Amino acid sequence: MPSPIRGLAVAALTTIALATAPAAAAPALADPAPQEHEADESVLVIGHRGASGYRPEHTLASYELAARMGADYIEPDLVTTADGVLVARHEPEIGGTTDVAEHPEFADRRTTKTIDGVEYTGWFTEDFTLAELKTLRAVERIPDIRQENTIYDGRFEVPTFEEVLDLRERLSKELGREIGVYPETKHPSYFASIDKPLEPALVDTLTDAGLNRPIAPVFVQSFETTNLRKLNDELRVPLVQLVGGSGAPADLEAIGDPRTYADLVTPAGLADIATYADGIGPDKNLVIGREADGSLGEPTSLVADAHAEDLLVHPYTFRNENEFLPADLRSGADDTAYGDIFAEYEAFFAAGVDGVFSDNPDTAVAARASR
Repeated sequence: MPSPIRGLAVAALTTIALATAPAAAAPALADPAPQEHEADESVLVIGHRGASGYRPEHTLASYELAARMGADYIEPDLVTTADGVLVARHEPEIGGTTDVAEHPEFADRRTTKTIDGVEYTGWFTEDFTLAELKTLRAVERIPDIRQENTIYDGRFEVPTFEEVLDLRERLSKELGREIGVYPETKHPSYFASIDKPLEPALVDTLTDAGLNRPIAPVFVQSFETTNLRKLNDELRVPLVQLVGGSGAPADLEAIGDPRTYADLVTPAGLADIATYADGIGPDKNLVIGREADGSLGEPTSLVADAHAEDLLVHPYTFRNENEFLPADLRSGADDTAYGDIFAEYEAFFAAGVDGVFSDNPDTAVAARASR
């Protein structure tokens, strides 16, 4: 039986998944015709950066499409502006996700910074006010793989977290089912080090939206541990510890703590996570690894070990393209072609995961409905 903590998270999940009105699922094309699907409360579908397989990621258009395709949650990555406003971008560096390089008025903002021990050169959200960011437009981050998405380059603004929550509320009413939000704090130690912490604005924004309450349709996630421990005292929603496939949490590295992500997913590490979080979001290869030839392997014990600590398991990231699939599920040699994503979903559903992060939420919804 689940503990009260995990039970609370499951109750929130079930509240969304058992919504009475059918959601609009869609094939993997531009603006598809809707089709009904059956809800399955046992597996959550999280629109990773929205429906980023079909629209430039972290745009209101991407989030809206994910919801209309049937995603239970939409997932914004959060960074901050110079004036302290949370906005949705994959990273603070925005040279690859906006048209900032085409704005001569911002040429002098290009700089080099070290974030969590890695050097980046480009333009950074914390060097722009919100008003300045609003003059930029989003572009496709991986155009070589998702060339079709580039037709939307230049059409969408960088959204604020408040705008994402407003969209969530509007779509919940329109679609007749609760759409959840699953924000990630990006590089929280870095932003704290430059006196622009993410957490106060996150807590305030959720509270102002009436979402800092038990069974609200919210999960908050982070690859770091320290900020989740602090947020556990300030938020009443479930928290999720993200787990990379390699390396270590930046906050632990910064203080000389030798623990790696591999240590976090040992039974002892999971027991520790359960003291401050309600779930884990592991790299999917930690749930089912790859064989030496790149084909899909056998499930590890991670799901069972996490469930033993009453932790939910939401692996990332499921994508339709061959580039991201196990070798035995690819279709031909074209990295951009779609492979057998349904076989991959089925393997992970059979392994007992509680949810999936997907760039293509329509396929995740379809896979879930077919079980």
